[in-house]
Amino acid sequence: MSSKKKESKQIALYSLIIMGIGFIATIPFQGTFWVDLLQGGFEAGLVGGLADWFAVTALFRHPLGIPIPHTALLPNNRNRITQALVRTIKRDWLSKESIQEKVQEVPFTEKLIPILNKQVRTEITRKAMINLIQQAIKSIDIEKLTPVVKKQIISVLSTIEVKKILQYISTLLLNEQFDKKALDYLLQKAEVWLNQPQTKYKLGNISMNVLNNVEVDGFLQFAVKSLQSILNEEKLGSIIKNVLISGINSLKHEEDPNREALIQYIQKEIQAINDNHKLIVLLENWRKDALEKWKPDNKITEVLSSLKEKTLEFIVEDSFFDSYLVPIISQVLDYLKVNQSQIDQWIQNQITLFVEKNHSKIGHLVQENLEKLSNDELIDMVENNLGKDLQWIRVNGAVCGFFIGLILTGIHALLRLI
Repeated sequence: MSSKKKESKQIALYSLIIMGIGFIATIPFQGTFWVDLLQGGFEAGLVGGLADWFAVTALFRHPLGIPIPHTALLPNNRNRITQALVRTIKRDWLSKESIQEKVQEVPFTEKLIPILNKQVRTEITRKAMINLIQQAIKSIDIEKLTPVVKKQIISVLSTIEVKKILQYISTLLLNEQFDKKALDYLLQKAEVWLNQPQTKYKLGNISMNVLNNVEVDGFLQFAVKSLQSILNEEKLGSIIKNVLISGINSLKHEEDPNREALIQYIQKEIQAINDNHKLIVLLENWRKDALEKWKPDNKITEVLSSLKEKTLEFIVEDSFFDSYLVPIISQVLDYLKVNQSQIDQWIQNQITLFVEKNHSKIGHLVQENLEKLSNDELIDMVENNLGKDLQWIRVNGAVCGFFIGLILTGIHALLRLI
């Protein structure tokens, strides 16, 4: 029992004792006006105090343990009182309409943004956010993530159109003048090869073998034999080499018609890649076969694990919070400011819908909490919260009875004089 409750009970008890002692003390001195007046006051105060004591006690229990009818009102009418309290809370104190009306008046973002702005740069917030990100990253299961990443990679590679890749390559080659660069490169390599000492012997040897294997009749046979007798491998190779070098030098000039014809041919072949059905089918089959045989699981796991470790190392650096996280938070806060009315309306609508769906649970919650209390616990809770006021009812009954008794006794004495 609290000290305040005990003190109030003592005051009520003292008031009854005073009235009782006063009434008893005046009995031997009856007969005089002032004694009769005081006795009437004490008597009425004693009756009033006892009556109020009975009334207050009857709210919670049977007075003196006697089961008098219409006493112990709270435990006997507990269910009715509970239902009335639940209905009052649901319909009047916390009705759906009143809650929703108050929610519509709350500027959530206006109250939230200053708090976030103030807290975002504090050391506590910094540590909390970094720790939260660390825990989130550490909780990632790389082995479970690997099949997902693999599936996405294969899915992306499978959707790439080979024809579009070839179109991109051909366009890039033409834009970069690959035709001219390729021709110049081949001419340069050919010239280097022709200028090597052994090249003319190789050319002469190949040419002599060709002449030896040529089958002709008549005059052509005589001409070939005459040519073979005049030229040897070295001379024939030098002639062919000089002819080829001369041709290469001609092809190096931009205005040479043969060069232009070769470049046009190369350009045509590059452009034809886009419509080369056989090449496209070949590449498609190659890609399909390669993806089916591809086993990148270990490599993906290794890369993801490395990325995870590097990320954990990066987020603990001082620059991470100030350079990366704070700007993101600032952007979010700026977005909240710009869209304040829409966000407030969304929050209010969500709360309104939540209240609409769960309003009945308010009454159920109150009822459940009340039903958990035994009669003694419920009475004790009410008395602890209203005890002082209830005890003052008893005191007021004694005091008011005393003054009313004085008045009535005085009126009675006055009437006797008349």
